[in-house]
Amino acid sequence: MCRGLAALPATCLERAKGIKTKLGILLQKPEIITDYIIPYSDKAEKPAKPSRPSQTEVQQWRESLEKLLMNSYGLAAFKAFLQSEHSEENIEFWMACEDYKATKSPLKLAVKAKKIYEDFIEKEAPKEINVDHYTKDMTMKSLIEPSTTTFELAQKRVLSLMEKDSFCRFQKSELYLELIK
Repeated sequence: MCRGLAALPATCLERAKGIKTKLGILLQKPEIITDYIIPYSDKAEKPAKPSRPSQTEVQQWRESLEKLLMNSYGLAAFKAFLQSEHSEENIEFWMACEDYKATKSPLKLAVKAKKIYEDFIEKEAPKEINVDHYTKDMTMKSLIEPSTTTFELAQKRVLSLMEKDSFCRFQKSELYLELIK
C-alpha cells in the first residue's frame, strides 16, 4: 500500500486524497451523499463511477449481504459506511480475499497470502479482524501450501460477522435510507 511520503506514487496520493475527501463528505450533510461514492480499486487506472442503482436494486440488498457485495455501488456504499464508523477492516479483508481467490499464479498467491495474513490475521496486525483462535490456526496451517481456499474459513466467519452486525446498522443508516428514496 502507501509507504513513506517521499516515495508516494501519484496514484497512491490520489487514492489518499480521495479517501480524505470521502471521509470529509461523510462528516458533512450534503444533499445527496450517495452521489460521492466511488468504489476503491487497486488498479492504476481510474475506475469509472458506477451508475446509481435503481430503488428496486437497493431494496434487494436487504435480502442478503451477498447481494449488496455483488453490486459495485452497493459494495462502495457499504465500505464508505464502515469507514465512517472506523470499522472497515472486515470489508477490506473480504475484498482482499476476493482478489486473492481470483489470482492464478502460485507465486502471486503465496505473496498475497503472506500480505493478507500479516495485515489482517496475525496477532496485533494493523487491520486485525476478529476471528476465533481455531479459524486463525486453520488459516495459518493452510498458508503452508497457499491455494485459492486458504482464507475461505476466515472469510466466511467475517462475512457472518458483517451480516449479523454491520449490515444491520448499514440498513438503518442515513446513507442506505438516502439510496432507497
